[in-house]
Amino acid sequence: MATLKTKILGINFENPFLLASAPPTALIESIDMAFEMGWGGAVLKTITPDDLEMNEASPRYAVLKDKRNIIGLQNIELLSHKTIKYWCDGIKFLKQKHPTKVIIASIMAPVNKTAWQDIVKTLNNTPADAFELNFSCPHGMPEKGIGMAIGTDREISATITKWVKEVAQKPVFVKLSPNVSDITEIALAVENAKADGLAAINTVQGFMGLDLKTLRPILDVNGKTTFGGCSGTMVRPIGLRCVAQIRQASSLPILGQGGISTWEDAVQYIAVGSDAVQICTEVMLNGYKIIGPMLKGLQNYLEEKSFANISALKNKAIEVLTAHKDLQKTTLAYPQINHEKCGRCGKCVTICMESEHQALQLNDGNIVVDKERCVGCGLCRFVCPAGAITPRQ
Repeated sequence: MATLKTKILGINFENPFLLASAPPTALIESIDMAFEMGWGGAVLKTITPDDLEMNEASPRYAVLKDKRNIIGLQNIELLSHKTIKYWCDGIKFLKQKHPTKVIIASIMAPVNKTAWQDIVKTLNNTPADAFELNFSCPHGMPEKGIGMAIGTDREISATITKWVKEVAQKPVFVKLSPNVSDITEIALAVENAKADGLAAINTVQGFMGLDLKTLRPILDVNGKTTFGGCSGTMVRPIGLRCVAQIRQASSLPILGQGGISTWEDAVQYIAVGSDAVQICTEVMLNGYKIIGPMLKGLQNYLEEKSFANISALKNKAIEVLTAHKDLQKTTLAYPQINHEKCGRCGKCVTICMESEHQALQLNDGNIVVDKERCVGCGLCRFVCPAGAITPRQ
């Protein structure tokens, strides 16, 4: 039987599913409840010096929907409003009650050596398993010169990492921002500064849009809004890309996150290099109970694929990721039409006609492929409502 247990930096994880640093980890009693349901660990909502001022806006969430489902969340929420003492006491309580669960303390402070080191020294005295340095919050904090303002500057990121490593008595993960031109530059900068591990990604800075009836923002704070952190399914391709790029550049452990809502998403993150995964938005939309199907689904998948553990799955997809110049360009994947499934709606013909190539035609009730014109782009199979088109080389 496959095991979901894994070990990262000497820390034993009973399973690779962690709650990310966010509202679901804002209260000790909530984390306690999540642990009872089966979560393997939690990254605490970001702890800051007690004198760091934080004034929240209301409302602070907006969503993006397809026809039926929420596919994205924008938030402008700030960090933990609880004191350092609250968290120190809470960590001790959680570890006493749940000794096998992993607790990671997310921290943030101004760009000041004493501020960072003081909070680390205090939390050193708790049974937390590791630190996560929040260099990547994209709203509110950058205006104070912290959060994403740190994580987009490799020199500042490296400097603070060095400060923390001077005093930290636990492994140190650095949480990276996707809002940069090259995430590997920041990853390598903090690796060179002796970070023990990486976490990616934090939310993607975005703007959820306008109510067209009023031309007021969807995230409407008395008629005004601001750019916020976008998360959920909509950002998963960005998160996967970032984790894969980091894995190609670094061998440090990675806590992958960004749009994970199912066990299948977790498998993808692990296959591109994650050692464990963090989840936030799906919990905010559907509750802690999602952990049950995730645990069962991942367990079944590992066994079906004859993987003994998470490590056997990790990095399996890295070898298929390459530069565009290295992709084969000698054969074309022509569309094969299943005429029994085809509904003769002609959508593929229209899209092909209006998207450059004009390679499909409707002849005597059947879709015909002109191989002289077809470039094998594959768009037709995705727009076919009947799923009647597959690629054939």
